[in-house]
Amino acid sequence: MGTLSVNQNKLQKRLRRLAGEAVADFNMIEEGDKVMVCLSGGKDSYTMLDVLMHLQKVAPVKFDIVAVNMDQKQPGFPEHVLPAYLKALGVEYHIVEKDTYSVVKELVPEGKTTCSLCSRLRRGTLYTFADEIGATKMALGHHRDDIVETFFLNMFFNGSLKAMPPKLRADDGRNVVIRPLAYCHEKDIQAYSDLKAFPIIPCNLCGSQENLQRQVVKEMLQDWERKTPGRTESIFRALQNVQPSQLADRNLFDFTNLRIDETAASRFVNVVNI
Repeated sequence: MGTLSVNQNKLQKRLRRLAGEAVADFNMIEEGDKVMVCLSGGKDSYTMLDVLMHLQKVAPVKFDIVAVNMDQKQPGFPEHVLPAYLKALGVEYHIVEKDTYSVVKELVPEGKTTCSLCSRLRRGTLYTFADEIGATKMALGHHRDDIVETFFLNMFFNGSLKAMPPKLRADDGRNVVIRPLAYCHEKDIQAYSDLKAFPIIPCNLCGSQENLQRQVVKEMLQDWERKTPGRTESIFRALQNVQPSQLADRNLFDFTNLRIDETAASRFVNVVNI
């Protein structure tokens, strides 16, 4: 790629700045960390690797990057693409081979969505591998739009106020997941991916399942954004401004023992008869 235009340069700087802010705000990367960057071959993970490699050069802390891709043995998976790309970058990398494709096809009935099981199997394999190589952080490429979509998915279909946190300790306690692109907009990531001409690898297992709940929520948010620009950003900010006393979760706020504060000053003023 040649010299960037003014707008392209602004795009690159914006992604780097937002990722840097997210990393700093949530203390995602610390001195001496070994960051396992999970690459799927999609636009998000390529952009994340690109941004983290830049951050590695300018950050005040020293950390290592190890790129990891999981070959799930999907038919037609281009095994040569990522190794060639990563060798050219000079990045340490591993390809983890695990036939989760056959497991998913065997367990999920024809016509049903495969994402949930596929994701669970992939996550478990990557957690185990991170432990094996001594990775202290596991970086995933989820962005702002993914986080907002997940918030609505959980609210609509699971009855819970839950999204994707920018930083998470896994249930096993042995893995810390980070999402450096948490502040980045999907449209910027798409534009940057197009600009850099990343060698995108499509997902043949689930990419054609347009009736997924996530796709429905994505289209809903896109429609809102067209009608009211900035709404998605406002929703994301709301996730950073939670007030438990204004909700109804008794585990987060002690409603049971809520009483009048006898020491509080009265709001009322003396009424003078005229």
